[in-house]
Amino acid sequence: MSEKRCYTVAEVQEILGVGRQAVVSLLKKKEFSWVKLTGGAYCISKGSFDRWLDGQENYSVSEDYKDLL
Repeated sequence: MSEKRCYTVAEVQEILGVGRQAVVSLLKKKEFSWVKLTGGAYCISKGSFDRWLDGQENYSVSEDYKDLL
């Protein structure tokens, strides 16, 4: 079996400890690569997400996202 190359929105939510709307906001801001599949599901590039997350030196929730947690 090949290595997993995509995360779901639910998996990113779990990794970051945030709600769905916070993840969707990150997708809209193009913080990492993703594709929208037929049926509306998102396939978030594991590599680009992991690089983005590794590049976050200080994790804090901005005021824009606090109500989405």
